[in-house]
Amino acid sequence: MMATEVLAARFGKDAAAGWFGLDRGEVEPLLRRLRPGQDDAPSLLREAFARSALSGIAEPGDRIAGAAVQSLGGAATLAWLLSEARDTLPDGIGVTSEEWGAAIARWQPRLSARHILRALQSAVSVKASLILPADAAWPSGLDDLGEHAPQVLWLRGNADLLPAQTANAVAIVGTRAATGYGEYVAAELASGLAGSGVATVSGGAYGIDGVVHRASLAAEVPTVAVLAGGIDRLYPAGHEQLLRRIAEDGVVIAETLPGTSPSRWRFLQRNRIIAALAHTVAVIEAGVRSGALNTTAHAVALGRTVAAVPGPVTSAASAGTHRLIRDFDAALVTSSRDLLALLPGRGDEPATLIEEVIAGDAVSGDSSDTEQAASIRVLDAMSERSRRSIEQISAASGLAVDVVRSVLGMLLIEGVVDEAESGWRKRARRSE
Repeated sequence: MMATEVLAARFGKDAAAGWFGLDRGEVEPLLRRLRPGQDDAPSLLREAFARSALSGIAEPGDRIAGAAVQSLGGAATLAWLLSEARDTLPDGIGVTSEEWGAAIARWQPRLSARHILRALQSAVSVKASLILPADAAWPSGLDDLGEHAPQVLWLRGNADLLPAQTANAVAIVGTRAATGYGEYVAAELASGLAGSGVATVSGGAYGIDGVVHRASLAAEVPTVAVLAGGIDRLYPAGHEQLLRRIAEDGVVIAETLPGTSPSRWRFLQRNRIIAALAHTVAVIEAGVRSGALNTTAHAVALGRTVAAVPGPVTSAASAGTHRLIRDFDAALVTSSRDLLALLPGRGDEPATLIEEVIAGDAVSGDSSDTEQAASIRVLDAMSERSRRSIEQISAASGLAVDVVRSVLGMLLIEGVVDEAESGWRKRARRSE
């Protein structure tokens, strides 16, 4: 039987079946709320519903599901799974009967219409959006995953900040057990991208990931956090406030159905999304068994550039990065300028703001101006009692707004200053 015949049977003779047996009048309004600004025809809404369902029926990166959807489309694939012909391999999808049979066996327990309805309702409750591969906001880098590409993206935040092209993004990842050195370097790399038009991508985890996101937010660098579970489950719990802030000023994405729990397998599969979104994957502090190295494996498979930051030779936290440089020809990077030079068309990229501060180019005065001097001037322009805006600090310090923003990002990571909606303030000094 051809898939088109099943599609006609399921959506023609029994309209309710096209919505997994759910009331179309209940499902369509949810989908329209999840796709604001999209003038979706009924057929596109049905495709959105089918792909949403498949994001929960199949595990992330399921090749058989990807092959079926690439060949038949989401709606026809779901129709086949709901038909009496489901155990029969559809024509022309490029998998074996044995592979199809095994896939049906693992998908069958998840063919629950009510579960999918609850997931859509949960996505609406957290004001998420639903992005399809045909949408303008869909990052082109995900297409390089082929049959392993996500069915949809569930998103919280500004979809316009998703990197349309990989050349506009770098992924910065590393160990959860970061040292002070690793945190400092991560903050410098992320904040040093200010004004470059390049976004950072990471996984929202403890350690290096969190530092990258925080420094990016402080420096107003677009940042993307990729979750391993559902978009309604901000994980880890200790980063809930950080992830909420990213959803306000950046973008948080997930590929799994809302309500899905993060698991070790899903973390590993999540890493392929991080690698696919970016042109370059930079690793800061990774042990020999670090999950960050899994991200670089995906990057290599996708033809992405891999970079690594060297660390102390005595540090086990840098053993993995040293191996990447020694054995796998990873580019050695020590600054955001090094990162930018790896991106296409940026070989002659001027020094980034923080590097100009280090070189003394962005700070008026004599050649003794350094990063430390810029930090001193910013701190001198701040108060421990009252908060001041970046513009006020800029005026008081005599430094450009963008330079102040970059320096504040570094000082925030070092714990010297703190930020609130009302502005920036120096932390009170502890008594000796």
